[in-house]
Amino acid sequence: MNATARNSASATAWRRVAAHGVAAAAVAVTLAATALPARATTIQRVTSAGGIEAWLVQEPAVPLIAVDFAFEGGSAQDPEGKGGTANLAASLLDEGAGDLDSKAFTDRLERNAIEMSFYAGHDSLNGAMRTLTQNRDEAFDLLRLALTAPRFDSADVELNRAQIMAMLRKATTSPSDIASRRWWETAFAGHPYGRPVSGSLETVPQITAEDLKTYTHRVLARQNLRIAVVGDIDPATLKPLLDRVFGGLPVKPELTPVADVVPQALGREIDVRLDVPQTVIDFGGPGIARKDPDFMAAYLVNHILGSGSSDSRLYRDVREKRGLVYSVSNNLLWLDHAAIFIGGTATRANRAGETVALIEKKIRQFADDGPTAAELAEAKNYIKSSFALSLDTSGKIASLLVQLQRDRLGIDYFQKRAAMIDAVTLADARRVSKRLFGNGLMVTSVGEPEGVASADASAGQASPGRPARPPAALPIPGNSELR
Repeated sequence: MNATARNSASATAWRRVAAHGVAAAAVAVTLAATALPARATTIQRVTSAGGIEAWLVQEPAVPLIAVDFAFEGGSAQDPEGKGGTANLAASLLDEGAGDLDSKAFTDRLERNAIEMSFYAGHDSLNGAMRTLTQNRDEAFDLLRLALTAPRFDSADVELNRAQIMAMLRKATTSPSDIASRRWWETAFAGHPYGRPVSGSLETVPQITAEDLKTYTHRVLARQNLRIAVVGDIDPATLKPLLDRVFGGLPVKPELTPVADVVPQALGREIDVRLDVPQTVIDFGGPGIARKDPDFMAAYLVNHILGSGSSDSRLYRDVREKRGLVYSVSNNLLWLDHAAIFIGGTATRANRAGETVALIEKKIRQFADDGPTAAELAEAKNYIKSSFALSLDTSGKIASLLVQLQRDRLGIDYFQKRAAMIDAVTLADARRVSKRLFGNGLMVTSVGEPEGVASADASAGQASPGRPARPPAALPIPGNSELR
């Protein structure tokens, strides 16, 4: 189900709760109560009789259960020439399963105020389910059907395919989408990460219902599964539900090996000519893996350089001092087989060359000099204190716990995190600044930039020109929150 339809269905579901005898005040209390107290981050490891493990945060004060999970695989497992298979499969898992067609399945969700969603990334196929405690059994049964018996009826496949194709056609005229796609396909040419998760106008029409069934059989398995549950449920109740929902899946996935890779084309600038008012600029290079001992230092120095806040170096120098852009930022992203830093901005066409040159200059200077002691201390304080924002709802906690499992950070990570941040010294930060930002950039630009070398207005071919990227709102594939 697409995001708009899912949000509409969610609103309808809550209206139907009231219509089915639950007082409106109780619904409002439930929604407001998804903000959980700090004590709700005590994590229990729960293992079912069938050996299925979940991390549980029990909070009986809130009559709500949030379940998040991820199967390692994602679009990197799309068949050759059929990019977008994982994305299309994910869009259909909540559109009919078992003996329930799409309408019947959706009606059951709405009548019981159950939210269910699935999405694909480069490395995983993720799902989430939210339910009131009183509808727990129905919610877990519907989730079981979605995962173990998806229908992929032809009418639903064609409807979702048409929606994806419409988005892909729209993306062909979006400077943000074009800049992002060109950056990824150039940085990871010949690798699955170079293919967009959503597929392309050429590949999506090639995907058959049989491809979707084969993909889910290969990827949805117990050995590559990570689960988190947050809310009004205890371990004894959860264990049999884990077996009921996930126990019918194959034990082992059938995954195609994916090679580790580093982004290529550093020092290259790609200019795509497009008749739009602003030039969009993407820039980036190799990052530092989540498991690398230098990761925490890298996260701190990246925050200092380009967090997008008013005290970050790029924001201060490119926006406040020169007035070239409205916003500019960069993030660390870590995937299962690569790590990058990637950033972006947008500016007027006649300031594009100047903007890119200044960004490159400031990143080089930061690589050479690193942060000051005051900047490092401020970044540490901010990153420690802002972490609580990741823990203020049951859904955020569940999502975070799944990512912690995927990153192999350990169930005690919350307890260790502050000490890991504090352990980063100024010498560490300066050494890692050079390691992270001293390798040069690969840049893409989309628009009608001035001060940029030659460009290809039609096909967007590589040119020796300057770069560009989308506004900070551009969704970037990968994980950029500090865990």
